Amino acid sequence: MSPTFDRRSFLRYSLIAGGAATAVGGSGLLAACSSGSSSSSSDTIKMQLSWIKNIEFAGEYHALDKGYYKAAGLSADPELITGGGAGTGVETGLTSNKVWIGTTAPQLTAPVILQGAKLKTVAATYQKNPFCIMSSAKKPISTPADMKGKKIGVQASNENVFKALLTANNLSESDIQKITVQYDPTPLTTGDVDGWVAYSTNEPITLAAKGFPTETLLFADFNLPLVAETLVVRQETIDTERDKLKKFLKAEVQGWNDAVADPQKSAELAVNVYGKSLGLKLNEQVKEAQAQNELVVSADTKANGLLTMTDELIAKNIEALAKAGYTISATDIFDMSVLKEVYAENPDLKKA
Repeated sequence: MSPTFDRRSFLRYSLIAGGAATAVGGSGLLAACSSGSSSSSSDTIKMQLSWIKNIEFAGEYHALDKGYYKAAGLSADPELITGGGAGTGVETGLTSNKVWIGTTAPQLTAPVILQGAKLKTVAATYQKNPFCIMSSAKKPISTPADMKGKKIGVQASNENVFKALLTANNLSESDIQKITVQYDPTPLTTGDVDGWVAYSTNEPITLAAKGFPTETLLFADFNLPLVAETLVVRQETIDTERDKLKKFLKAEVQGWNDAVADPQKSAELAVNVYGKSLGLKLNEQVKEAQAQNELVVSADTKANGLLTMTDELIAKNIEALAKAGYTISATDIFDMSVLKEVYAENPDLKKA
């Protein structure tokens, strides 16, 4: 199977409490939080990524390439640690003190916090999550209601997020024909299914390159406005290393400003430098960078700066988490105060 269609990365954003919660459940949480040496004791920041080193981390690549982390006052560049495999969840890395910061998503962080972990989301790269229902452009599924009576391919790891989409739009599984599938979307191209749970930044682009144009229905546009690629740290980092975190976030914003401005350079860094061993295709990475920018940039980020979250967006995420079965307060999972200080002290970071 080609890397393009190996979408085990869906596990990152799937609304499955099991894997994340198990890592910190019961006595496991106490053990994880009390064992191991804190990564913060080292000069090098260990940053765990939610997936392989592809275009999704373009902002970090630009920040490294331009020397923004050291320029912000950090003593060393962060070490980017590939994620996505079994047992490498960001939350696990944080609760075991093996990493200092990581990129993840609210629906993975929330169940761990509800199990007792002291973690906080301090920034959100994607203002919209990339989950979508992908369909053939010739037979488009444009709204959730269009799914009624249709065959929808859903990976086992994505059943909860799909159920949340249905619930959020007053639909039930009896309204559609759910087909359990793997990650290669070939069944959509052969007509075996009418819709496919996908990432808007990936499968639609790769299928279009193969001559199969698609239509996408973003979950975030239909009552499930979860953010994604969130930056999460331990509460103790905010309490005891606030200045260090501010320096890190400043460099992150600078890097993502560059990534948004230059998709071509972003793709080149992913293909030729940081993801060189992955066999990524430059033209596809450019298109994915362009698609990714649509998730990173919003009217709110234009007003407030990249990686920020408004109180309204936070409230919507709390509502969406509740629909997915995770009842949690905003103050227990989000803390945007550090990033607000960064922008207040560096107003030039804000790009119109």
